[in-house]
Amino acid sequence: MSRPRVGFLGTGWIGRHRMQAIVAGGAVEAVAVSDPDPDCAAQAADLAPGAAVLPSLEGLLDHGLDGLVIATPSALHAEQAIAALDRGVAVFCQKPLGRNEAEARGVIEAARQADRLLAVDLSYRRTAVVEAIAGPIRGDELGQIFAVDLAFHNAYGPDKPWFYDRTLSGGGCVIDLGVHLVDLALWLLGFPEVERVQSRLFAGGQPLSAGSNEVEDYALATLDLAGGTAVRLACSWHLHAGRDAAIEADFHGTAGSVSIRNVAGSFYDFEAHRHRGTSTERIAAPPDDWGGRAAAAWAERLAQDRSFDAEALHLAQVSRVLDRIYEGG
Repeated sequence: MSRPRVGFLGTGWIGRHRMQAIVAGGAVEAVAVSDPDPDCAAQAADLAPGAAVLPSLEGLLDHGLDGLVIATPSALHAEQAIAALDRGVAVFCQKPLGRNEAEARGVIEAARQADRLLAVDLSYRRTAVVEAIAGPIRGDELGQIFAVDLAFHNAYGPDKPWFYDRTLSGGGCVIDLGVHLVDLALWLLGFPEVERVQSRLFAGGQPLSAGSNEVEDYALATLDLAGGTAVRLACSWHLHAGRDAAIEADFHGTAGSVSIRNVAGSFYDFEAHRHRGTSTERIAAPPDDWGGRAAAAWAERLAQDRSFDAEALHLAQVSRVLDRIYEGG
């Protein structure tokens, strides 16, 4: 059986990193790349000798693809993903899938109608630390999970201007970083219903009103889940955090807790601990080369079964929660 033919749309740093992980896995054949920057396209082509360098999405879709990896600016994701799915091409997309719930649902429906695989690069699911805490959380070893605290603070923020244009990005630190926090909480807890959302957004230290066109650089939100669990999250760009990044997650249960912390401000290195009373046990630690695992997993699934995966339906719930955070509740 021949390997699925995969193209790569958007080959900046993250696009090439995901491409490298997919190529290294060997489950699919990288046959084409496209990027408006010739240098980025050329560097991507070097990762897959023989891959065609094409001028556009249309060129990629005319190249006989089975799958498409999208790593373009956020405003393009939904339109590009739908165009691919409507041609019967499976999609792996960088987050966010859409700038809002409506866009995300449009992509999901296109995937369902086409019966094609759809996944989003929610890469923190694939870290060793999340795998280590998933067992205790889902196995009821912690008792009733009643509180979750999550944080993702980036001391630098994005370096591309479009991130700061709400029309192009869909929002600021919430849709960029908070999406990972919301997804992790809901995914680890089995996607319970979110009954209430409260939030406060800031830009340059000033509160933003609901519906503001400004892009937030600091956000606080509380999610009340069915069953009584309270989730608190905070995320930011350009925070005076005393380190490059502060990435943390705590799941508190009646019989114990688990936690994740990044190490020494790293964006990539994490430790996980399990807590009982005043005792602590480390259950995962670096090194862990996790960045490309979600992309590689999509490619492996594509090689086995290209049909729609109902797991994609949960992407709409994550998008809805983000919308509610932007609406203030």
